[in-house]
Amino acid sequence: MDNGMEGMLDTYLFETNSLLDRLDEMLVADEKIGDFSLDDVNEIFRIMHTIKGSSAMMEFGSLAEIAHHIEDLFFYIRDKGIDSLDPQHKKELFNLMFRSEDFLRGQVEKVEAGEALDTDLDSFSADINNFLKKISGAQTEEPAPPEAPAAAAPPAPSTDNLPDDKEAVCFLHVYLEEGIGMENLRAYMIVNAVKECGIDFRYYPENMESNSETTATIIEEGFFMAFKSEEAANKASDILRTQGHIRSYELAFLPEEEHAAPDPVPEKPQTAAPAETSVPEKPAPKPAPQAKPAQSAPVKQNLISVNLMKLDSLQNIVGEIVITESMVTSSPELNQLSRDAYDNFMKSARQLRKLTDDLQDIAMSLRMVPISGVFQKMSRIVRDMKQKLNKDVRLTLIGEDTEVDKTIVDSIQDPIMHMVRNAMDHGIEDDVQDRINEGKSAQGEIVLSATHTSSEVVITIADDGKGMNPDKLLAKAREKGILTKPESEYSKKEALGLIMLPGFSTNQEVTEFSGRGVGMDVVKKNVEAVGGMVSLNSDEGKGTTFTMKIPLTMAIVDGMKVTVGRSIFTIPISNIRQSFKVTSDDIIRDESGNEMIERMGSFYPVVRLHRFYNINTEVTNLEDGILMWVENSDRSFCLFVDELLGEQQVVVKPFPAFLNFFELKNFGCSGCTILGDGNISIILDIQSLYSAALENSQ
Repeated sequence: MDNGMEGMLDTYLFETNSLLDRLDEMLVADEKIGDFSLDDVNEIFRIMHTIKGSSAMMEFGSLAEIAHHIEDLFFYIRDKGIDSLDPQHKKELFNLMFRSEDFLRGQVEKVEAGEALDTDLDSFSADINNFLKKISGAQTEEPAPPEAPAAAAPPAPSTDNLPDDKEAVCFLHVYLEEGIGMENLRAYMIVNAVKECGIDFRYYPENMESNSETTATIIEEGFFMAFKSEEAANKASDILRTQGHIRSYELAFLPEEEHAAPDPVPEKPQTAAPAETSVPEKPAPKPAPQAKPAQSAPVKQNLISVNLMKLDSLQNIVGEIVITESMVTSSPELNQLSRDAYDNFMKSARQLRKLTDDLQDIAMSLRMVPISGVFQKMSRIVRDMKQKLNKDVRLTLIGEDTEVDKTIVDSIQDPIMHMVRNAMDHGIEDDVQDRINEGKSAQGEIVLSATHTSSEVVITIADDGKGMNPDKLLAKAREKGILTKPESEYSKKEALGLIMLPGFSTNQEVTEFSGRGVGMDVVKKNVEAVGGMVSLNSDEGKGTTFTMKIPLTMAIVDGMKVTVGRSIFTIPISNIRQSFKVTSDDIIRDESGNEMIERMGSFYPVVRLHRFYNINTEVTNLEDGILMWVENSDRSFCLFVDELLGEQQVVVKPFPAFLNFFELKNFGCSGCTILGDGNISIILDIQSLYSAALENSQ
């Protein structure tokens, strides 16, 4: 595939996934109120029309075919009005649309994975067509005299079988392709497409859209469009060239002796009435389609999709500018300038720093996307699980407009999904009576919220279900042999944290949603991979709350530079609680002889960085250096370093590939950065440093 086709494929996938996300959002919202709005019916029709056209262009037949069937369905619903469907039909329509969306999304995922698309679509296509027949058949019971038009198309060739229309000058005789199904509705769609272009005409059979018995007539003899002028017929002929499912069409004129008949027409007002009554039907359906594009046009003009790789490149260049600017302003040659020259230089440097900071903020903001896309997908998950688990649960979304780095949003989607599923399956009670006995509402609730802090996003998933019993979790962990210390020494927080260990599951049987011992450990691993942390709190009988703290971006972080010997390390500011000096009297030793320090009523172990990394330094006494109280998730300890150099925004750089062999990330190193003087500083990962220095050393 050449670059041009790859670009088209990327555009197709982006557009189609965006349309399916919008479709899912509409379906979930509309199902809550049990009805489709007129605007949503029109938009679903446009979404399917777009997917059909772009999929056909890319030669993805299964996507194009199913989208085409749904487009036909909503064409009929749009024309007849959503109110023509009874509540049961609307419920079936919602289920059918959710199935259709799942099918289309599955096919798009196969395109992304380079797999072959489905070819056996007959069953699903038949389901859509049968539903269309069902709702169109319901309309046939209303009109009482459907038999009059039957004589309007008697079987005969050429001009002998033209409809008896005294005002018509010419006719378009249209034949449809064989075997397309629902020919009466297909013909009506073609007729309506011509009408929307402002052309005045009549069509025969007249009640084709509501009388399914006209299908046989249209299959055998086609259908007719009657015009008052040849010019109007030619315009309609041009439009027919753009319509699908047409096998052929021809322009037919009345015999010469009948051409004189139109002269007395003005003297017969009763014959003009049908034409006039059809005029209001043209503008009637138009206001709704016209109002929608008028509102959305400015949005489309103000938005542009950009490849994420280009944003990564921009972020890297901005990072290099930040580093280079720091190198220039800290150059030792500046000490040779005169006082005035130095002041002028620093004045310009401060202006450069301001512009660099602005550029950095803009570059970062380009990567920020609302978390609403992830949140809306959870609505669909809750909706499907409600039906399968037979639980009445509502999902409340808070802070959907919170923005996070695009890379991080993609990484946390699966953890959030798993925690929502966990809340639905484990958290919410199976028996409604249990909730009522506890004094709760019969309907369960899951609250998914996102809020900003200065440097991170806090996402919580809370349910008002049955909560967790720490004693039962400890018993399960003992049964699985994964306890690391006596049960009596486990705090409530530590006992709850056991569910995040690999292979831990409280489900007694394997279900579609859980019970395989895989889940919360993967959630924790994925969140920590993007520099975040997961914690949970639960009260038995009241509910459970999962909390994720995610950094806004992983590209540039606020860090504190510290020295150990001749080495410089950077500690993320978000991990630092306090820095302080101590005396030898403040040090306490545990039974193993390990150093500990007391802060705010709790004791924390001390990690000497120079000893852990085998770095030569003259500062070995705790009194001579400085202690930094750091924490990540539920791990908290103190680092002993030589001195603090100060706070600085640093650009996070990955380690070179040849260092992957040493697995530095398992020893407290998350990346590196280049300082203003050209030196390299290691960025510490407090989570893995705690594991390597304290847990694994015991």
